[in-house]
Amino acid sequence: MSLTTAASMRMLGPSHIELMRQMLAVFGEAFEEQETYGKAPPSDAYLEQLLGSELFIAVAALKGDAVVGGLAAYVLQKFEQERSEIYVYDLAVALPHRREGIATALIQELKTIAVARGAHVIFIQADRGDEPAIQLYTKLGRREDVLHFDIECD
Repeated sequence: MSLTTAASMRMLGPSHIELMRQMLAVFGEAFEEQETYGKAPPSDAYLEQLLGSELFIAVAALKGDAVVGGLAAYVLQKFEQERSEIYVYDLAVALPHRREGIATALIQELKTIAVARGAHVIFIQADRGDEPAIQLYTKLGRREDVLHFDIECD
């Protein structure tokens, strides 16, 4: 695997609604959660506002005009110090384009964005048993073993 890939990385802004929709489809397929990512798609106005926010970052990996991978992250402003962290919420590459260095290129692009925004650190989670993700993130950063809890909001 090489960092050299035929895909180009693009940070999405408010005018990239169609690319964001393509990225949502890639996430749904890659995570086998088409219903989560496609059943109740957000409106254009919602996506335009989200993509224009300083607290949300979307990076698409493109081959031509097609999204083949993507990364969605949130900027978290910290309270204990005047700094921020970036949390990668989703990262996926379409199956036919895996092992081409696209996920690494997405993270490298996010690192460039993080430095420009003065972020302190980027963090990301991997599910136990997702060995490709664990290997990639171990290569790029320091591993911390934590417990994650979802608390329902009824």
